[in-house]
Order: sequence, then C-alpha cells, then structure tokens
Amino acid sequence: MQLQKLTSNIEAKRRRYDDACAAAHAMDILGERWAVPVMRELMFGPLRFGELRDAIPAISANILTQRLIGLEAAGVVRRYRLPSPASTPVYELTNWGYEAAPIFQVMGRWGARSPAHDPQRPFSPASLLLSFRTMMNAERALGLTARIGFRLGQSDFLLKLDDGVAVPARGSIADADLIFVGAPAAIAAAAYGGVPLRELEKQGAVTIEGNRELAERFVTLFPLPSKASSA
Repeated sequence: MQLQKLTSNIEAKRRRYDDACAAAHAMDILGERWAVPVMRELMFGPLRFGELRDAIPAISANILTQRLIGLEAAGVVRRYRLPSPASTPVYELTNWGYEAAPIFQVMGRWGARSPAHDPQRPFSPASLLLSFRTMMNAERALGLTARIGFRLGQSDFLLKLDDGVAVPARGSIADADLIFVGAPAAIAAAAYGGVPLRELEKQGAVTIEGNRELAERFVTLFPLPSKASSA
C-alpha cells in the first residue's frame, strides 16, 4: 500500500504536455530529471539499487527511488528478484525500454554539437561505452575487427568492432585483443581530448594490455562533431 501511495503521489506531481504528439509523450517519460541517466545505466542489463547509486553519484536515494517508480509505471523499467542464492531485487529495462537505445545515440550526437557541451566532465563506465558506439567514425574503423576490453573500476566491458560497427556489452574481457585499464575520464581524454596514451600511462591514469598498435588506432576512431553555430 505504501508503494502504491508513493506512486500515486509521484504521478500527481508530474506535469505533462497534454499533447497527442508522440514525441511530446516520449518527453513526458524521458524529460523527468534523472530519467535519462537511469536508463543509460540500465542499457547493459539489470542492476541493483546500490549499483545504480554508485553509477550516478549525484542522485539521492530518494530521487532514484522516485525515478525508478515512475519509469516502472511508464512501462520502461521492471523490478524483479534474482533467483537464489542472490535473492536480491534488481531493476532492468523492459523490451520497450531497450528500444530507446537509438534515441540515446541520436541525442548523444546532437548534444555533442552543443557549444556548451564539455566532454571533460565525469563519465560513468556505461556512459563511456555507449559514447563509443555513438561517436565511432565508421569510415575510420572500416575493415577493423577487434575485441576491446575495458576494466573500469569494478566494471568490465567488451567492445566488439566489426567493419565500422561497434557493439558494447558488460561482461568478461578474458579473450580481448586489447584491454584498457583506468578511469572512464582518463580513457575519454585519449579518445576525445587527444591526450597521448603514453602521457596517460606515465601519469598512471591508464594501463594498456595487449596490442599496442591497436590501442593507438582505437583512440583515433571517435572524432567529435563540429560545434553548432550560435548564429
């Protein structure tokens, strides 16, 4: 009953566009503060509440609870309990929720052209991997097939490159051709900021395991789009 009451209170406070336009309705869902970061983190599969808090440190527990309830009520997120012995509740995108992935790519490329966008701000591991899928230049990656591993704190991700297509996933990196170890911001500095890998290695910010030549080529695959004119 308490959860139903909280859901009703959240729904009552929401301000909707009251518009039949499907894009406006989508923004009723995505436009809620913190909804996009929460969905972004869940793009790689189910997470516990605490794992979501760790991935989005600026969000409070109360706001995260409200946002998860709202997204669940909208049909974007589902909550269930892992089987024994874990028996822990987790949150996962529904099939329809996962269909938002292309929206994130379009929004990412559009947002990167903003004169106010700062790529040096914090990156979560999921944000970094999704950005690689969004920003990879298919022509520069043409003919390249590789498995790139990332050890980002407690999270391991594998990025599969296949002739201009990048597919990121959370999971084992044991069979990767190359592994980057470091904070997401440090790896982003090489891919988006042009900081030489050797300089980051000297600073102890990044460690490279495996194919060195591949590492040097990889960080050149993500040219940022030009900034939009304010005129």
